Amino acid sequence: MSKNHFLRGLRDGFPIGLGYFAVSFGLGISCRAANLTAFQGFWLSFLNNASAGEYGGITIIASDSGFLIMAAMMLVVNARYLLMSCALSQHLAPDTPLLHRLIIGYDLTDEIFGIAIAQPGYLNIWYYVGAMCAAMPGWSIGTIIGVLLGNLMPVWAVSGFSVMLFGMFIAIIIPAGKRDRIVLGCIVVSFLCGWLASILPVLRELPEGTRILLLTIVISAAAAALFPQKGETIEEAIEEEVRSI
Repeated sequence: MSKNHFLRGLRDGFPIGLGYFAVSFGLGISCRAANLTAFQGFWLSFLNNASAGEYGGITIIASDSGFLIMAAMMLVVNARYLLMSCALSQHLAPDTPLLHRLIIGYDLTDEIFGIAIAQPGYLNIWYYVGAMCAAMPGWSIGTIIGVLLGNLMPVWAVSGFSVMLFGMFIAIIIPAGKRDRIVLGCIVVSFLCGWLASILPVLRELPEGTRILLLTIVISAAAAALFPQKGETIEEAIEEEVRSI
């Protein structure tokens, strides 16, 4: 029975792994621009399966902003996984061992969350492990290849491939902006504030990672205060998260 669940997870996770490979190639290019080796890029992707979080971390490393800024950035950028963890915990059997919960928490990504939350009944740990085994190699191997090819390609080609990450972020924010005008307004304000922070006398002196962190906290807090969302049940939150994926 465990083997069947594992193979089914492996099958469902394989397309996710292909998508991770394409995105992480761009992350590898960014690692190369931050002077990280292929070995360092591999472990960075192996231990942090989060595209926005990893790119934020690479930005902090490139700007040499320090460990405290890195920790704060990871907490803010990856905060959505707190909601996903709470939602997915409702689909685990009450007697699920702590070790199994830690394994799930280690590789809780948007896409794997989507296929896991859609499983009927309690989630089988071996299904999740199978999906992880199919998806994680694509993320790490793509990063390695991105670093290696980034070292071989000319500068203009590296700059061109770096646009892949911006395309990924646009693909994430545009659908959300189309559904909600408030989100669209926050996106526009974020771009404007980011530009202003790069030219204003005081803010431009700050490390890039610090500016990103401050803008993320201030804009998200202001949006939450000015446009509070109605309360929703955990089931509604799960449905909304699945639709967004």
